[in-house]
Amino acid sequence: MLRAHGVAQFGVYRHAYRARLRGALRDNFEVLPVVMGDDAFDALANAYIDAHPSRHYSLRWFGHALGDFMARHGSLVDHPAMTDLARMEWALRTAFDAAPATLLTPAELAAVPAQDWAQLVFTVHPSVQLLDLQWAVGPVWHALKSGTAEVPPPEALPHQLLIWRQGMNTQWKSLTATETEFVQCLLGRKRFGAVCMALSGHVGEGNAASAAVQLIRNMLTDGTLCTLVPNAPHPPATVD
Repeated sequence: MLRAHGVAQFGVYRHAYRARLRGALRDNFEVLPVVMGDDAFDALANAYIDAHPSRHYSLRWFGHALGDFMARHGSLVDHPAMTDLARMEWALRTAFDAAPATLLTPAELAAVPAQDWAQLVFTVHPSVQLLDLQWAVGPVWHALKSGTAEVPPPEALPHQLLIWRQGMNTQWKSLTATETEFVQCLLGRKRFGAVCMALSGHVGEGNAASAAVQLIRNMLTDGTLCTLVPNAPHPPATVD
């Protein structure tokens, strides 16, 4: 009797544990369950829980690998755009939780001597993320978050999505090829001179510096640039 009671108690605990993890996924992905529907999302959640049991003390971080899991298990997802939607939702969540940082000001930038610009390294805000997406899921996310009755169907559109936090609000926007190159250079901590060389392939050598300066101004407005590193050393070579 005692053994049977213990087995029954374990079953109750296991059911409650899985229900708690499913609830955490619903909290961490607010839009995805609405798009997929309850049954489909619960099936996905159960499969994910089996493959990725929670190993973090906080359930706020449960679901970090859901997008990649969905990409590997397409049979659990009705539409491939749902994978991109999951990745976008998780990036927005982590952007909101990113550490605070002091933003670069136009006055600080204006104080840099012209001869020092080529060696400058710009540091992006900790919340900045660049996603490589195959579907235009931004309009779907926006429609569902705003409670719009008509949700546009996702369109196939390979693009890069920039996500960051401005104040207490998360932001996102699709980038052009030139903007993507620029952000990738900053994330790679390239000097301004190297950034201009990278942009020359998009806008021409004669326009690269002015294009880079305009992109810097845009990022200052968005609140995505932090400290400057003057006369930065070359990054160390990597060894495979």
